[in-house]
Amino acid sequence: MFSRFVSAAFLVTFAVSAAAQMPDKPITRPKITGISHLAVYTSDAAATDHFYRELMGAAKLPDPENPKGVRYAFNSIQFVEVLPLPPGQGINRLDHTAYNTDDAEGLRKFLYTKSWKTPPNVEKGADGSVWFSVKDPEGNKVEFVQPPHLPKAVETPGIIGRHIMHMGILVHNRALENTFYLDLLGFRPYWWGGRKDGEVDWVMLQTPDSHDWVEYMLEESHGGTPSTGIPANMSRKTLGSMDHLSVGVVSVPETYKRMKAANRLEGRHDDEPRMGLDGKYQLNLYDPDDTRLELMNFKATEKPCCSPFTADDPAE
Repeated sequence: MFSRFVSAAFLVTFAVSAAAQMPDKPITRPKITGISHLAVYTSDAAATDHFYRELMGAAKLPDPENPKGVRYAFNSIQFVEVLPLPPGQGINRLDHTAYNTDDAEGLRKFLYTKSWKTPPNVEKGADGSVWFSVKDPEGNKVEFVQPPHLPKAVETPGIIGRHIMHMGILVHNRALENTFYLDLLGFRPYWWGGRKDGEVDWVMLQTPDSHDWVEYMLEESHGGTPSTGIPANMSRKTLGSMDHLSVGVVSVPETYKRMKAANRLEGRHDDEPRMGLDGKYQLNLYDPDDTRLELMNFKATEKPCCSPFTADDPAE
């Protein structure tokens, strides 16, 4: 009898404990307020420092997430994180993409309740930031960062542009990736286009609570079975062009003129600004490891091909 009583008491206690851990109501997704950073690897720290600090004008800062890393800040909450190249890394120079949120722990819990694989807790940096990482459906590492409550201002008098407005990633299966970015996180369609009629090569999805966006750089068999991984015949230059970041400016042609006059166009870059198929001027520059930094007009000056814009443009 005593044994049965103890067992019954244990079951009651377990049920109460389990109920206490269950949310009373569905957890609302915290805001995802734009791009935080792109994290890339370098094989030449000095050359990479010259590119981001002297040519691009970003502020060099310590990295609260990784003592071996360096941050190159474009504003107080957006930056490029540069990490040492791991041994045997191959051609891939992308470590992760990252987005800002107003509640990292809340977002972690939200993803957990949606059965997404999450870490057991968030991490905290010496600067007061909070973050956690997950993998998207194709295995890309995605980080969500809650910036410090009062981010320190950064001094960037020579910066080429102060707003990182989009990041691009190699994507094979658009529908699969949409289950994470669109369906789960609430990203919103912005624009899509292709080099040929009837094909889609680029898909832009804005974050739920800003006009920054992620760009799928599609490497899939049109009408066939999507490939996986980094294609065997892909070069580092091609991959670095797909895994990229974009800095918004009011006028790419005017920015190009200023950079040229100041001798800030070194290494590999476009000879002159080009008009993109989305109707926006752009200029491509490449860091020493071939990661592309794309200067792009905030607004289109010509009619875009392929599809209309379905959301407002970012602004400075």
